[in-house]
Amino acid sequence: MRYRDAGVDIDAATRAKARIKRLARQTFSARVLKDVGAFGGFFSLQGLPRDAVLVASVDGVGTKLKIAFALNHHATVGADLVNHCVNDIAVHGAAPLFFLDYLATGRLYPEVVTEIVGGLARACRAASCALIGGETAEMPGFYPANEYDLAGCIVGWVRRGKIIDGSRIRPGDVILGLPSWGLHTNGYSLARKVLLDREHIRLTTHVTKLGRTLGEELLAPHRCYWNVLQPLLAKGLLKGIVHITGGGLTDNTPRILPRGCQAEILLGSWPVLPIFELIARLGRVPPEDMLRTFNMGIGMALIVAERNLERVTAVLEKNREVFWNIGRIVRGRASVKYVEA
Repeated sequence: MRYRDAGVDIDAATRAKARIKRLARQTFSARVLKDVGAFGGFFSLQGLPRDAVLVASVDGVGTKLKIAFALNHHATVGADLVNHCVNDIAVHGAAPLFFLDYLATGRLYPEVVTEIVGGLARACRAASCALIGGETAEMPGFYPANEYDLAGCIVGWVRRGKIIDGSRIRPGDVILGLPSWGLHTNGYSLARKVLLDREHIRLTTHVTKLGRTLGEELLAPHRCYWNVLQPLLAKGLLKGIVHITGGGLTDNTPRILPRGCQAEILLGSWPVLPIFELIARLGRVPPEDMLRTFNMGIGMALIVAERNLERVTAVLEKNREVFWNIGRIVRGRASVKYVEA
């Protein structure tokens, strides 16, 4: 009996890894010291200031992958993963340095791997982040046919004195919201339960209110906000940044609020995306569950001093960024309070 008879195709893995190397090299900078394929990734920190602090984060794509499996479309999930991770360190003011991925599947198909890693590489290039390695695991009997899991780790840096952690937030500060492009990578278990299992809407069905098929809507990329944040961080205009992921505004905002500060969010101050209205209506999902499960159209929240609001507005408008004033910081316990606008 050979390894292939047990379900592991080493030749397919070799072909896939050759393609991964070519894609990863497109993201390399002078700081990458070794090609993909060594036992570890090598990245030089030479040139960073002495007070540089490394910031790291790990995440996955979650059950959004179920949509990719069903449609046999894998080109966007890699970008979803990178963008989510970039955002998670960007909220602390950290610039991305390098990324590693973990791809595990029951059977390895080189064409699918190429699609996935192509998305990883494109997103890394856009964020000036090097894809320096990872792991591709073929695990027959562990994953269902034609399915896989995808996770990744990012490392970035920020100067110690420039770390954004919310400690400077005070009552009177303003909360601005930046738009999301859809569900991003959170809330898919509920969305799938309502739209696919309960309402039996096909992913290929064109939904008029969405302006595209349901599958296209559910595969809309997780937006990367690094290019929007960079000029604001460079000018020191941000007191706090919140990446609105699982838990929504409700659970993510308190993560950066200091003692005695509460976020007052004005419902109706931004346009809720049609996909969220569709899920809420068809699933009869209570408003509090919607706000705690989905981003509801706000992918990133910025907390700024009122005296800097005009300067922040000018930077965002110069970069043609859409934003809304969605609330302010008031006195209270570290939580979110919703009020009608």
